[in-house]
Amino acid sequence: MLFCPVLICCLMRRLSYSPRYRLHLLAILAVLAAPTQASEVQLPRVLAWSAYNLGTTGYNQAVAIGKVLKDEHGVTLRVIPGKNDISRLLPLKTGRVQFSANGVATYLAQEGVFQFADADWGPQPVRVLMMSNGLSNQSVAVSAASGITDWSQLKGKRIPWVRGAPALNISIEAIMACGGVGWEDVIRVDYPGYDAMWNGIVDGQIDAAYATTVSGPTRKLEASPQGIYWPVVPHKDAACWQRLLAKAPYFSKHIATRGTGITVANPHEGATYPYPILISMANQDEDLAYNLVKAIDQGYPAFKDADPGAIGWALASQQFDWVVPWHAGAVRYYQSLGVWTEAMSLHNAQLIRRQEVLQAAWREALSLDVKDEASFQQAWLTLRTQRLNAAGLDPVWHDQAGRE
Repeated sequence: MLFCPVLICCLMRRLSYSPRYRLHLLAILAVLAAPTQASEVQLPRVLAWSAYNLGTTGYNQAVAIGKVLKDEHGVTLRVIPGKNDISRLLPLKTGRVQFSANGVATYLAQEGVFQFADADWGPQPVRVLMMSNGLSNQSVAVSAASGITDWSQLKGKRIPWVRGAPALNISIEAIMACGGVGWEDVIRVDYPGYDAMWNGIVDGQIDAAYATTVSGPTRKLEASPQGIYWPVVPHKDAACWQRLLAKAPYFSKHIATRGTGITVANPHEGATYPYPILISMANQDEDLAYNLVKAIDQGYPAFKDADPGAIGWALASQQFDWVVPWHAGAVRYYQSLGVWTEAMSLHNAQLIRRQEVLQAAWREALSLDVKDEASFQQAWLTLRTQRLNAAGLDPVWHDQAGRE
């Protein structure tokens, strides 16, 4: 901190007159000269995030981070809950919030598929700032009473389809694919929401349901007459993983040590993806992104125990080679710590290139002036596949994908 020379001279003169003044003024100078954390992290007085519903682990983690921002930097974090992917991402798209603690729908939004194939949406230039990769897995639980121990045994079983939740349905489809099972091989049972799905398995209406292993409803299943079992997603089964990643490339191998029926002594070999994922739009201010990441990283010790999943925000848990690019401000912070490598920069550049191809294809689709929504979505998805293939990029979801 810089001081006025005249002020310093006056203070020093006082110091020479009286020991009492000397003690007081030395204390004042020490306070003025000491670097403060607030001066190191420059953030606005108020920030706004969207997040998952009240009571979810994603919402709880956002609130815990907000407390640290308030306590350490005087920042008020407004956390706006959203009941679905659209309601979480619309405030981000329109600028009502600067950031979103979102889920894997981040990837679907980047790709412009499923609910984001709508003419009002299209592929979104989203960026990652931080993510939580905790000690749990994202997987399909089965009722112990069903006797299912292997994914191939899902054939002929009652499997849920949650309306308006493609992220859930794709993930279930990917896990089923590990065992060579598709929707045509099972009895599909439709549900209006996540909670209804879990009530269904507890009541014995279906044989499997999707969740993070630490999700509250999984404990209801464990305590019910149905019981709970988590089949493994074997890491050494290359064919399983090839089929799984072809459906949902956002998964990665992971050993869970936390969850219902899962402990360090009884781990689960399976798959997971980051949740929640702190994201912004690509045009978010770089300095704001840099300072927010810095504040969260430095404040990690204060919130890591606030929720079972909060431990996943650790610097060592960041997955820099994921399927959505990182924001330039976040990259600058990780570079300052020496953890960001040239290989990560190359990977990030490829992901940004993918987004650019998608957005160019979207502009082309809009220029077709197709009025009917269903016809527009089909035209967009066909064009999307063609342009990604031409760029040497995997479309993942092809012409027929994109609608429930």
